[in-house]
Amino acid sequence: MSERGLSAVSVRSIAAEAGLSVGSLQNTFPTRADLIVHAAELMIQRVIDRVAAEDQEGDPIEATLRIFTHLLPLTPESRVEMDVNVALIAESRALPQLEEIRDEAHRALAAGCRRAIDRIAPGTAEDEANRRAARLHALTDGIALHLLHTPADGDRSWALEMLRSELEDLAASSATG
Repeated sequence: MSERGLSAVSVRSIAAEAGLSVGSLQNTFPTRADLIVHAAELMIQRVIDRVAAEDQEGDPIEATLRIFTHLLPLTPESRVEMDVNVALIAESRALPQLEEIRDEAHRALAAGCRRAIDRIAPGTAEDEANRRAARLHALTDGIALHLLHTPADGDRSWALEMLRSELEDLAASSATG
């Protein structure tokens, strides 16, 4: 997927890449959809594992930034993941099996944004915390898409600066009432 795009993925192309016979691969992944769903699940699990392994202690803003760096295409690996994620979102119209994976990833990011609000602005009223979490979620998604348009060797420091500014604003507005 990362080398030739999602449209190039087939049982035959993956079998050839893996040095397996088509029949052997079909024992585990009978269809192209099965392959793509498995790849999507693996990609999401890798992100979850990286986030779970991150140190969440210390300053709430710094801890949140450390976590969110795993959600943005800031490294070659996470850039490939984001490229594939965007392709999978588009493909979910043709492969309904991907809809639940897409929606679960969206819910997981929404929940992560809500946890960030609770960490940065504890005591925020429920409705306001949900509104702030939705804003942080939208900002994170937007930053991620903009980063895909930034050359891999281009300046990406603006992304974390923008996210830091948003988190500092959230903390300041919580402190003032």
